Amino acid sequence: MGTRLQGKTALITGSTSNIGRGVAIAYGREGAHVVVSGRDAERGAEVVAKIRADGGRADFVAAALDGSAAASLALADAALTALGGRVDILVNNAGIFPANGTLDTDEETFDRIFAVNVKAPFFLTAQLAPHMTEAGGGAVINLGSWAVRQGLPLGVAYTASKGALEALTRSWSAEFAGRGIRVNAISPGVVLTPNPGETGPNPAEAMMKGTPYGSTGTPEAIGQAAVYLGSDESAFVHGTVLDVDGGRTAVAVIAG
Repeated sequence: MGTRLQGKTALITGSTSNIGRGVAIAYGREGAHVVVSGRDAERGAEVVAKIRADGGRADFVAAALDGSAAASLALADAALTALGGRVDILVNNAGIFPANGTLDTDEETFDRIFAVNVKAPFFLTAQLAPHMTEAGGGAVINLGSWAVRQGLPLGVAYTASKGALEALTRSWSAEFAGRGIRVNAISPGVVLTPNPGETGPNPAEAMMKGTPYGSTGTPEAIGQAAVYLGSDESAFVHGTVLDVDGGRTAVAVIAG
């Protein structure tokens, strides 16, 4: 067990799988009391059990963040109850990724993407910011995407939604700094949870071919970055988007 987040409480949305799961486990290992949240109670229970087996503290709160203020309020209230009335760190990770291009994205799909990826974290942050202020401050970490700075022909509305969340990161940093709240974002590269039963090449690997890292990243790598941004080690870091992408956006990709 580490101590980098000792005594802190954290709510991590969409933390029953992949990146969110990696962040939740990393937080538990560094001493935070974690609320794991998501739609799937069975997977949530597995993450909680893993954190507890590692010696950490965790609870599961079911949440269906559909973008409504009511859904965000319900999650905020439940998390505050589970964490003893205080949320020190909010990680806005929950999101959806329809791979549609512009011509095959209908209005319903577009609205759902922005509801889950932008409206839900907007209203959840709005609900928790006053509580963070009352407790003496806190940290908000948003999950963006490398696709925001690399033009792609698919997932167009998703990319736009992540661009909006990165813009909110900078605006919230300016808005909430006086309240003692630091706001930053992580922009992951292509991240996959290893599947022991999977054989053969994964198409996602091609998107990281030619990068300095050379292959897809792991949820654990994003978890470690989130630990840094949630800890006091990053007290001088405000309004930034931290690229944790194996060099995908910073270095010319030459696929061989």
